Amino acid sequence: MNLKKRRGTLWAGSGAHFMHDGFADMLYLLLPLWQAEFALSLTQVGFLRTAYSGAMALLQVPAGILAERWGERILLCSGTLVTGLAYLSLGSSGGHLTLLFVLLVGGAGSTVQHPLCSSLISKAYEHGNRRVALGAYNFAGDLGKMAVPFFVAMVVSGFGWRWATTGVGVLGVSCSILAYLLLSGLGIGSQPVRATVSQPIKIKPVLQTRDWGITDRTGFAALSVIGVLDGAARTGFLTFLPFLLVSKGAEVETIGVALALTFAGGATGKFICGFLASRLGIVRSVVFTEALTCIGIALILPLSLSWTLALLPVIGIGLNGTSSVLYGTVSDFVCPERQARGFGLFYTLAIGGGSSAPILFGLLSDFSNVEFTMKVVALVAFATIPVCKFLVKPLAQAEKAPV
Repeated sequence: MNLKKRRGTLWAGSGAHFMHDGFADMLYLLLPLWQAEFALSLTQVGFLRTAYSGAMALLQVPAGILAERWGERILLCSGTLVTGLAYLSLGSSGGHLTLLFVLLVGGAGSTVQHPLCSSLISKAYEHGNRRVALGAYNFAGDLGKMAVPFFVAMVVSGFGWRWATTGVGVLGVSCSILAYLLLSGLGIGSQPVRATVSQPIKIKPVLQTRDWGITDRTGFAALSVIGVLDGAARTGFLTFLPFLLVSKGAEVETIGVALALTFAGGATGKFICGFLASRLGIVRSVVFTEALTCIGIALILPLSLSWTLALLPVIGIGLNGTSSVLYGTVSDFVCPERQARGFGLFYTLAIGGGSSAPILFGLLSDFSNVEFTMKVVALVAFATIPVCKFLVKPLAQAEKAPV
């Protein structure tokens, strides 16, 4: 693939990541508003967050498999269109059930982004610096996490959340059209993937078409367990952070700034973790980020609002830094012919862990309080550290294997 197509693929994938991650994480800002307007319990709040991320998780693998038949372009653009239309209709919601249904549809549309964009970029940079390209792609997602919630917070403060979601919906529909035009012009994402079983693979031969193309089951399993725990800790923290801030006296504008600060730290964490992964190795980088997350959450609980805001960028480094290392490592354990399917399986597990967390933590908060729930979230983040030892040998084998 020539340089123009490589860069075009990276731009299209990064733009989709910006929009979809922004759409998903603006929900953290809206949850306290919906709780107040519709008199919801924290368990019901958890169900709303789970509806969106759960639909994303369940359809990751089907999206990856369908891409092998139809190509990534039509699925990616259609899914983005569905998500945009869902946000357009969100402003007309009149209660918990309506919100739940619309978020299910929006999450189902957004399911295509992670596996398909990761697959497109991994294939485009298969013989280049793939980890750097995936790092740029992940950084674009963090920019969306910063920009979209901050923009929505400003619109909400002046016009209300219904106008804000309508504006975001228009943006999503426009993004789907632009992505289709760009990918079509470059001729990218239209050809189905056809497996070639005779091609040499890093660790062991490619299995049959019906298989996942996982070249090291132990390494992929360990990576997936870390992804599940990390996703649960990240989603749990971000879902109930606004409620913790409200208990400290924060207004909606302050919550928007707090989320932007957290995601700004996460964006910084992408660069820091990329440097750490090259210098210290993947395992040590994951241990560092998860320990930083655990300690940071414990520190902010007794602090005032101003000190909490000051520490949120530091927590964001650990909170989002791990995912950058994990996503860039999936390709080490999946053969090239099964990239979309392998990424789909990993994202199903990782996002599935995050999607189940809001309900469980919501129940815990209703029976105890948000502060206690945050302590449990910190323990979940810490639980990833012992699992890291199971990555050491598979990563060493992947580095020695021929490309």
